[in-house]
Amino acid sequence: MTLQDVLAQVVDPEFDLTLGELGMVDRVEETPSQVLASILLPGLGYQRVDELRVRILDSLETAGKTGTVDLEFSPMDEVRQLELSLKLTGALQRNGHSDNGGGHDHPGSGGPISTNLPASCRVLGISSGKGGVGKSSVTVNLAVALAKRGKTVAVLDADVYGFSVPGMLGITQPPMALDRLVIPPKSQGIRCLSMGYFVAEDQPVIWRGPMLHKALEQFLTDSWWGPVDFLVVDMPPGTGDVTLSLAQYLPEAEIFVVTTPQPAAQRVAQRSAFASKKLKLTVRGVIENMSWFRGDDSKRYEIFGSGGGQVLADTISAPLIGQIPISVDLREAGDNGTMADRFDQVSEVRDAFLGLADKIITMRPTKRRSSELKVVGSS
Repeated sequence: MTLQDVLAQVVDPEFDLTLGELGMVDRVEETPSQVLASILLPGLGYQRVDELRVRILDSLETAGKTGTVDLEFSPMDEVRQLELSLKLTGALQRNGHSDNGGGHDHPGSGGPISTNLPASCRVLGISSGKGGVGKSSVTVNLAVALAKRGKTVAVLDADVYGFSVPGMLGITQPPMALDRLVIPPKSQGIRCLSMGYFVAEDQPVIWRGPMLHKALEQFLTDSWWGPVDFLVVDMPPGTGDVTLSLAQYLPEAEIFVVTTPQPAAQRVAQRSAFASKKLKLTVRGVIENMSWFRGDDSKRYEIFGSGGGQVLADTISAPLIGQIPISVDLREAGDNGTMADRFDQVSEVRDAFLGLADKIITMRPTKRRSSELKVVGSS
């Protein structure tokens, strides 16, 4: 095997594709005592040079390439970036991704869009009637649980007013730009795209509906998610403009409503479920969060009452598929961006999320993405 072949088979840590597939191997020279290789980095903001270097060196060592190794990293020029972006989107569409035959139209045009998501990808919309029920925490932990079950997962933080998902996943780097494509960063193998990358943490988002609609369109159409099994969407609470836009862009989304056990929360949550049904979105189940607290005496304390999740499930004719206990460790993990690490430790809350993931995996999707997806946006 030649040195070029060895380098071409190294898997890039950002794209999970080989350097050969990405066209990242540029110049290669080999002498009995030295290896010289020039590697092209695919986009602005590439953050994984150190990890890529280690993978290359390990591959050379495994292949028996001895001697001094000199690796040179430089960015691709604009032409190569354009070629790679076209190759990525074209290759994914040929392998089962949505393809409308050419770009996307502006909201209000009624024209088709392409989301660059696989046709087999299931979109899970995590919704709630109001804030404060732990919807974002449920979103992140469900994504981690699905990943722990061997699924390829991405998260869209569509809660544009209260974005919090990147912090919970411990993601600090911004998305990478590859020509006009946005490559969402990932942590623990989970990609995430959020308004939080583009707005300062202390800056409020004061946008009208058309601006939010356009932002979500760009999130979905100008992003490369890779071969993902599940896109978990943290939807904003309530039934406002963002929910309407998501219903237009992702009509195949399966909606899961998060509530807490008290009746007051259940009554508000049912509005979100009924709104989803009016928008022709399929409500697949109810997730009851903060169901109980396990004290040091091992007793369960139902701090927020009980029964609300089942009442909501009965009201909207959907199953109650999960009850999540309150956990101090979980709260701390969210604050510290170490959610995924907590799944390596046995706990009641971990088992609850893994059980929730198992139920969702076994559900048959009710819809499949159509290549004739039409968008009728606000003018």
